[in-house]
Amino acid sequence: MKRPPIAQGTCQFAIAIACLMSAARAAPPPADAIYFGGDIVTVNDKQPNAQAVAVRDGKIVAVGKRSAVMQHKGVKTQLIDLKGRTMIPGLIDAHGHVFNVGAQASFANLSPAPDGPVNDISTLQTNLRLWAAQNTQLTAKVGWMLGMGYDDAQLREKRAPVREELDAVSTEVPIVVVHQSGHLGVLNSRALALAGITAASVNPPGGVIRRVSGSTEPDGVLEEAAFFAVIFKLMGAMSLEENKALFKAGVDLYTRNGYTTAQEGRATKGPLAVMAAVAREGGLPIDVVAYADILTAADALSGPLNSRTYQQHYRIGGAKLNLDGSPQGKTAWLSTPYFKVPEGQPETYAGYGAMSDDQANGYVDKAFQNNWQLLTHVNGDAAIDQLIRAVSLAEKKYGKADRRAVAVHAQTARVDQIDAFKTLGIFPSFFPLHTFYWGDWHRDSVLGQERASNISPTGWALERGMIFTSHHDAPVTLPNAMRVLSATVNRTTRTDQVLGKQHRVSPLIGLKAQTIWAATQYFEEAQKGTIEVGKLADFAILERNPLKGDPRTIATIKVDETIKEGRRVYLRVPAPTLATPKLASACIDSARCIRGAAHMLAESGVTSACQLVH
Repeated sequence: MKRPPIAQGTCQFAIAIACLMSAARAAPPPADAIYFGGDIVTVNDKQPNAQAVAVRDGKIVAVGKRSAVMQHKGVKTQLIDLKGRTMIPGLIDAHGHVFNVGAQASFANLSPAPDGPVNDISTLQTNLRLWAAQNTQLTAKVGWMLGMGYDDAQLREKRAPVREELDAVSTEVPIVVVHQSGHLGVLNSRALALAGITAASVNPPGGVIRRVSGSTEPDGVLEEAAFFAVIFKLMGAMSLEENKALFKAGVDLYTRNGYTTAQEGRATKGPLAVMAAVAREGGLPIDVVAYADILTAADALSGPLNSRTYQQHYRIGGAKLNLDGSPQGKTAWLSTPYFKVPEGQPETYAGYGAMSDDQANGYVDKAFQNNWQLLTHVNGDAAIDQLIRAVSLAEKKYGKADRRAVAVHAQTARVDQIDAFKTLGIFPSFFPLHTFYWGDWHRDSVLGQERASNISPTGWALERGMIFTSHHDAPVTLPNAMRVLSATVNRTTRTDQVLGKQHRVSPLIGLKAQTIWAATQYFEEAQKGTIEVGKLADFAILERNPLKGDPRTIATIKVDETIKEGRRVYLRVPAPTLATPKLASACIDSARCIRGAAHMLAESGVTSACQLVH
């Protein structure tokens, strides 16, 4: 039986409807925003560059040619022209102390150039006085005067200040000044008395009370465990609201430097509670990962916040263990003596460990038993040996697994130790910034030429097919991502000498160490680290491309914007025309900087020494 013919018009109408329905099914949902008009460095080896990126609901939905990405344009899509600037993945802090960065941003800045104005003890005293005069309310609340960042390697006197020099600032108010490494500090007589430190005090395990030459009287300088006991007590005396404000100030400074993920790399119980409270209140614009001090805060690791999932941009990532001190402070634990031993020490002095082998083995065993990711501070190669022995024992006991234990700093790692890292699956997080800040000091005083040339041996790791991360360890230095990148690539000292040419890397490798490799260190490589479809829309927008031009200028590159999950959390405000060198000098001399003014002056290129706030 023949079917009746279908009218031609009816057929054409049906085809048109089918085509429209097919097109509707094929059309992607509209994006919230599309970025274009500049270099887009994806850090994705499969698609290194792109012309445009589309974002929807905080995630990347398209990356590629502008014509293809524009298919995601809808009526309400925001079109964002980069205007020649460069987009990179949001920067990931491989190791820092974001909670303590708030103190760096809020207390007296005693750092040397280029981060501060203090290059001799007289200027240190002057800046303490000026800060105290401008911060009477804060001093009254805390009950102490606190300064951050002095560095005896850069002071004209080539030594730490002593208690009598702080007494010249005040004998009534207790004063504590913190070494740039964070591993030492100096107290005036009033602070020593309140801390109960006298000529009869003995050195605590893993710490040293320095003495006046020829006597047992403390000279004011405390090292490692002796210092930590004082500073933790001081910070604990601050109120919850004051600590919240400090934490938020630290997070704010991170966002200004392009970071979308920050780390608190050694959190005790107090800071853990503060950070959790700020997160609950919705106060975190970026992700923060905390690592609980395994000695004092292991209880936090049994709670729900110890997770690979963020709760309001916060989680606990695992545990932190410290096995030694600071190379620039000459407290790191070396296998052979320091090139020039500290005054009063024997020629065999090689620093010291924070604990015995049995203790270290016990803490590493505890982390492996509970499957906690463990970050271990190891600067000296003797401390690295102790970590390797402990991990070897724990792995034999619990078997191999993807734990990603991290050797933090690994400054003086030997070739055989890099081989052991690869065998044991220990992830090295290096600190190449030392080549700039302390490279000359390491070569001429701390380690000598050969050992200094091999600090943070990124080249050895790459030769073995390993990945690594680079960090700033703020507040040891400022959380300046471009200076981290510059040091990883260039390895030039303050006197512009290359330290360890064999460990120089390309700008792309340096960028990977702060993005996709850092995401891998955190077990977050599926969500972060590259500009790739399906990942979080975490970006930093730079004024220019760090992969192009003279790599020696990378440190001068400014971060223009920081984008977290599609939302702008930082926008650089151009400096006002009145930000002149004369104003910058007055700002430093009077210590009347507020955070915004300091930021604008630094952005203008006038000075990077104006870091005081309030």
